[in-house]
This record gives sequence, C-alpha cells and structure tokens, in this order.
Amino acid sequence: MIKLSERKILITGAHGFLGKHLVDNLINKRRVKKKNLFLPTSKELDLIKWENCLKAVKNQQIVIHLAAKVGGIGFNLRNPGSLFYNNLIMGIQLMEAARLAGVEKFVGIATVCAYPKFTPIPFKEENLWDGYPEETNAPYGLAKKMLIVQAQAYRQQYSFNAISLLPVNLYGPGDNFNPKNCHVIPALIRKIFLAKIKKQKRVTVWGDGSATREFLYVKDAAEAIVLATEKYNKPSPVNIGSGKEISIKNLVKLICQSLDFKGKVIWDKSKPNGQPKRKLDISKAQKEFGFKAKKEFKEGLKETINWYLKNINDL
Repeated sequence: MIKLSERKILITGAHGFLGKHLVDNLINKRRVKKKNLFLPTSKELDLIKWENCLKAVKNQQIVIHLAAKVGGIGFNLRNPGSLFYNNLIMGIQLMEAARLAGVEKFVGIATVCAYPKFTPIPFKEENLWDGYPEETNAPYGLAKKMLIVQAQAYRQQYSFNAISLLPVNLYGPGDNFNPKNCHVIPALIRKIFLAKIKKQKRVTVWGDGSATREFLYVKDAAEAIVLATEKYNKPSPVNIGSGKEISIKNLVKLICQSLDFKGKVIWDKSKPNGQPKRKLDISKAQKEFGFKAKKEFKEGLKETINWYLKNINDL
C-alpha cells in the first residue's frame, strides 16, 4: 500500500469538477499536505504541449491524470476531432513524460464511453474490446481506450506502474452546468428549472427516454480514485460505479418532482439516445481495493439540485 501522505502528487484537472473533490479527499481524509500536491491549471500548463508535460511531472512521485476535454452528446457531435486529439495527445505525452521522469505510479482515468455500443449488462472489464463504442462519443471513448493500451504496454516493456480506471457518469454538487458542454444530469436540471421559472407548459428532451445510465456521486468517485492509487497495481482496467441504472425517462421524472415542474415532457425522437444501456459490474473494484459507492442516488440528486439553485449564475 502506498502511503500518499509521504508522496509528491501531481493532479491534472485538479480545478475541475472531480478534481476539486479529489483534492478535498486527499487533504481532509488522507492528511496529505497541500504543499505536496502540484495542482497546475490548464492555463499554467497546457498539456497539449510536450514541454509542459515534462514540467508537470518533474520531481513528482505519483501522477493522477484527470484533465480531459469532455461534454454531453451534443458537445461530442460538434467536436469529435478535438475530443479525440486533445484527450489522446494529453494522455500519451503525460504518461511518456512520467515514465522518463521515473514517476512511481501513474493513475489514468478512462471512461465508460470506451465500452462497445452493445455490451451485455452489466459491463464487465473483459467486454471492453468486444466492439466499437456508441457513435456519438466514439472519438472520445477511443482516445481514452488507447491510453489503457499505452498503460499496459508501458507496464509490459518498462515495468512502469500505470493503472486505468473506468468511471461511469459523475454527478454531484459543483457539477458543470454550462449548456455548451454539460452532461445529462446538469443539462436536465437546468432545462427543467428554466422551463419552470419561465412558466412554460412543456419541456423538450432528446431521445425517447428509454436509454439507461448509471451515475456515480462525485465524492464516491474521488474515494475510488484514492483507494486505487493506494492499493491497486495491476494492468487490467477497473470499473468505477454504483452498480445501479436508471432510465432517462425516470431521471426526468425525478428532476421534475424535485423542482416541482408540472408541465408536459416532450421527447424529441429525432435526436440521439446515445448508448442504449449502461450499467457496470463493479465487483472488481470492491475485490481489489475495497471500493463500494455509498451515496443513494435520490439523495445525491437532491443535493446536486440544491447546489445548483444556490449557485445559479448563468440565467
């Protein structure tokens, strides 16, 4: 087991949604001193540039790579090229720089989007290579998938301790509610809240509501990453999730109830559903490093909505 309080740790993406909760976990739960954490912003060190990757890993013992260009279905449809290039080049260069610098451990965060479009439920890690990802997010998913290949190849050739985690969609307080690139939960909360305050009688949602998604509370995700960093040192990627799924239709119902929106929901079936179903087999995470999600979904969703209502600044 790695004692994180005694290590110098680089966290890319530390100022993003997940990153902030990860830093909070390390400082308040693991008693890691902030001076031992290197938390550069993308403006300070743009990891698209090789020289910045070298600077980022210098004198670091552990690298936790969270930085990514991400978004929901619409954002993926508009930006497939940059999502592929930015995510792949950042990860490839950072891992190579870490290897060259003699970093002790590299923790890569992949994505559930790397799984094939039609994967048997629940998704098992060994199913990862059984087909092509869902088309709307394939460039992003494949870029992240190649970083798993890199981690395994570096372990095989260089004995470099790189691990890969496969989280599902995250949600929670502090989520990104920017309509240009937010994910499904914040997008729906914002859309339904706007319909309510504008006293609209209907709200339109993409797809037909049949797709299912698994969601993981962001603080649980941060705990999973820390546990894996401390305890997991194998080549196989590991699913990180709650093990529970909900249909988009039922998700919309819950949000409407929480916001007391009584209008009609119109399903725009001309828009994509995305991957038909998502639910992970989470047994490996529990077996290998003792992770199990704690937050009940309805409670976490309510906390997310309450946070949004207290922090609205984009209306």
